[in-house]
Parts: sequence; C-alpha cells; structure tokens
Amino acid sequence: MDTSPVNRETIAATYELIRPHVRRTPVIEIDAADFALAGRPIVFKLELLQHTGSFKPRGALASLLSRPVPAAGVVAASGGNHGLAVAFAARKLGVPARIFVPNVSAATKRDRIRELGADLVISGERYADALAASREFAAASGAMEIHAFDQAETLLGQGTVGLEIEQQYDRLDTLLVAVGGGGLIGGVAAWYAGRVRLVAVEPRAAPTLYRAREAGKPVDAEAGGLAADSLAPRQVGQLMFPLAQRYVEKAVLVEDDAIRDAQRTLWRVMKLAAEPGGAAALAALLSGAYRPAAGERVGVLLCGSNTDAVNFG
Repeated sequence: MDTSPVNRETIAATYELIRPHVRRTPVIEIDAADFALAGRPIVFKLELLQHTGSFKPRGALASLLSRPVPAAGVVAASGGNHGLAVAFAARKLGVPARIFVPNVSAATKRDRIRELGADLVISGERYADALAASREFAAASGAMEIHAFDQAETLLGQGTVGLEIEQQYDRLDTLLVAVGGGGLIGGVAAWYAGRVRLVAVEPRAAPTLYRAREAGKPVDAEAGGLAADSLAPRQVGQLMFPLAQRYVEKAVLVEDDAIRDAQRTLWRVMKLAAEPGGAAALAALLSGAYRPAAGERVGVLLCGSNTDAVNFG
C-alpha cells in the first residue's frame, strides 16, 4: 500500500477540491510529420492555457483550499509563474499575498502579479535569493508560505495534470515533462505510478534533476540559461525526489538553442506562444535528445506561456 501523502487517492481528492477553480485544459493530437518527425501523432497537453499561463494555479489552490490561512495572508517565492499562481488564487479567495521574485524574472510576469493585486518584492539575482527573503517575511509576519514545488499540497495540485491527461487520453506510452524544482513531474509521477514512461527534460544550463540522479540525492546544480526564470531553482525538491527515483525513467538535457527552436516551431505549427520552460519538453523530441521507439505513443506537456514574444520567426 502506498503510504506517501502524495498518491493517486490524495491527488484525486485534491482534484475534486480545486476543480471548480481551474480550467480542464485540452489534449490534442498533431501529426508528427508537421514537426518533420516520423512516427505516431504527438499528443499535447495544453496546460499553457491554464489560468495565469501555466500549471501552477493547481498547486497554489490546493494549498489555499486545504490549509487554514492566517490573517497575514500568504507569501511565496517564485521565478514568476508560481508567484502569478499564488496571486491569482489569493485574489480568487480574498486573502492578501506577498510575492518575492528575483531580478531574472520576466517583466511580463512581474506586471501581471501586480495586476492581480499582490504585493510584489524583487529580491536578489536568483530564485534562492527570493526564497530566503520570503522566509524572513513569513517568520516576521506570520504569513503562510506556499512553496513553489517542495510541499505536499503543491505536488498534489500539480499531480492533477496527470489525472486529466489520463482521463483525456489513456493510451500514452511516454510523457515528456519539463523540470525545474520538480513539483510538476513529481505530482504526475505519483499519479501514473509507473503506468506511463516519464521522461524529465531540463535545460543543460539548469540540470537540477539530472544532477540529483547522478548524486542519488538533491544537490546544487547550475542555475542559468534561457529558461532560468522557470527552470532553475538550484535544487529539486526533497519531497519529489523519491517519486522521481521510483517512477521517472530518465532525465535528458536540451540546449538553449533547441528550446528556442521549439518555441519557434510551436508558433509556426500550432500558433502557440510558449515561454522557454514551456517549450523545453518538445525541444527534447525536435533535437533528438529523446528518440521514441517505432510505434511509441508520445505525449508532450506544454506547461507555460508567459512570454511577451508572439512571433518567433
């Protein structure tokens, strides 16, 4: 029996909790030939169409709806997307929110956080700096911390993406998932529990899970590159790592140029504007970092769209 707090049963219960507040994003099949690839059609989960432009509201809402929120409200550190999600969830539920982001966060994400009514604080150069500042604020104010990836409620919320994919398309062999802190792939891994091959995709400039798998535990990794505002937290989460060790078959690395190419290709073929982190999973297919076997049914989770660019030509 699975005694982990993040499992199929608890993910299903979380889905019932958050379902009135999230979009059931679509799954579509696109001919592989449209991407100059051979094989079966590629199955895309369009989670970049979720509220705030990423999967993150699922985890934020799971926290706010399952935990008592103090009068001081909530606080979060983020490269941008998690902050947007917490600001969105806090506004929806009528609680104050303070969001700490690093200098590397995209201007479009900062502006939207402010528009959602949260108090935005820019602190430090990288996510780790913003996280330290957010924890100081939480200790001083009594605000409830909502971690971007290393928290059971976050993993449960993100795991509902896997639940939806299976309900919408139950014939996948493999699912490619971009990884930063690992909340998304950790939750999805807990849902599928080995019934689908999971492949983690990371920028070579921010190989958090790749380095953790080499070391056998979460360790500091490089934290740079094109997708640094969403896929470069320095370490994967402690809670997700056992799930990844058990259920993620492999981790592959993609170059920044491959991510840019995937962004351009998504715009050209599907007219979808994905941010670098949101396009990373497709970059593994287009660049050959992951090569499907003959007849393999491959899914790609497109997880973020927060970019100002609308023409990658």
